[in-house]
Amino acid sequence: MECISVFDMLKIGVGPSSSHTLGPWRAAERWIYELKEANLFDSVQKVTIDLYGSLSLTGKGHATDLAVMLGLSGADPERIPTDTIDIIIASINNTSKLVLNNERIIPFTPKSDIIFNRAFLPFHANGIKFTAFAETKIHTSTFYSIGGGFVIKEERTVDAENKELKKEFPYPVDKATELLAFCTNENKSISEIVLENERSLRTDEEIDFELHRIWDTMLDCMFIGCHTEGNLPGGLNVRRRAFDTHKRLNIEMPYTTPQEWLESIRNSEVKFRQILKWVSCFALAVNEVNASLGRVVTAPTNGSAGVIPAVLMYYMVIENHDADFEDIKKFLLVASEIGSIFKKGATISAAMGGCQAEIGVSSAMAAAALCELLGGSPEQVMIAAEIAMEHHLGLTCDPIGGLVQIPCIERNSMGAIKAINAAELALDTDPKNVKVPLDKVVDTMWETAKDMNTKYKETSEGGLAVRVNMADC
Repeated sequence: MECISVFDMLKIGVGPSSSHTLGPWRAAERWIYELKEANLFDSVQKVTIDLYGSLSLTGKGHATDLAVMLGLSGADPERIPTDTIDIIIASINNTSKLVLNNERIIPFTPKSDIIFNRAFLPFHANGIKFTAFAETKIHTSTFYSIGGGFVIKEERTVDAENKELKKEFPYPVDKATELLAFCTNENKSISEIVLENERSLRTDEEIDFELHRIWDTMLDCMFIGCHTEGNLPGGLNVRRRAFDTHKRLNIEMPYTTPQEWLESIRNSEVKFRQILKWVSCFALAVNEVNASLGRVVTAPTNGSAGVIPAVLMYYMVIENHDADFEDIKKFLLVASEIGSIFKKGATISAAMGGCQAEIGVSSAMAAAALCELLGGSPEQVMIAAEIAMEHHLGLTCDPIGGLVQIPCIERNSMGAIKAINAAELALDTDPKNVKVPLDKVVDTMWETAKDMNTKYKETSEGGLAVRVNMADC
């Protein structure tokens, strides 16, 4: 099994989808690297891209075609100014030319050079094939976007690297039982175990720097979403709701920066209804930014990116006004490890497992992380993750119009609220009385995913996606 770093599970990228946007973007970058390694880059005169399965069926709504063009252009999803995306895409469409890796101009016509194939490749639902031509075809590679921005090839060359990486981890974990055993034997919390694994890859300074960057991106994302009015792009004419909700919550203290905003919320009214509204507002804000090709953090995916920031922000502004970076660090370490257990034992790809693989996993990650911050034992942390996922089992992925908007955005607020409730239930639970261990829920989720009809797995061929037409919106 693969060894997964915190910074594999929590990646900074551009919305609206980790599997359909960030994954194909990264696949394009890897393909260019292959061309250069094979000394073929300078010979390329033309490229074509074939999208298969879910990447084809919901590719337009998930901006897969745009992501591929941006990746081929050499843009970095972590750092590209998002306001330049439309400019780059417009230039390609208007000139029928693409600057390959920002080095060589080649002819490129998106309508004919990006081919949408409804057929599914046998290896994974999200297949993408790149082909390069000179006088004839000179190179082709097929990649699979397996969720959360992870990209692999069928040859699984990455697995060999991961096996080597695993040898460096002092506490290699595939299952929840293994993680609990390490906690017991070493008398450490889950966050401490995860931190030791990360230290085998990076210095403490590097870990802290990257975690700061992740939290800053999450906070900026919530701030932007709460302060941006209007409708989301894509044709559904979905009005941004975080702005309206935020306005009604009436913050009295003035602020100009995201951190000042956080402090001002700490001094706001915190009745139960307001707490619900704040948590929902944070989650909605993130996923409205995501739906607008904004910058978010996969947690574990873009479509579920709002749950973890919302729950962490809840802890920061409602539960503990003295919370600082150390609390943020623990939260993100625990959340990432729970996410990696689900990725190894099941899936975090909606194209493979429906929305239980995205919102269900993100809710479990957030519940576990919150539980540790609230003083839960490692056993109770696992209980929190189990409760959160148990009540998302079977959740379908049926985005209207193939857009990561309805019902995706609201589901983040529901996942966040469930995560908080799951953490509280876990804190009141004696582990000796637990009937369903986390590993059994992971197994059940995977069995449910395999039994689920394909039309409920990010294909827009069932559920709300066919019951509600674009014309109805």
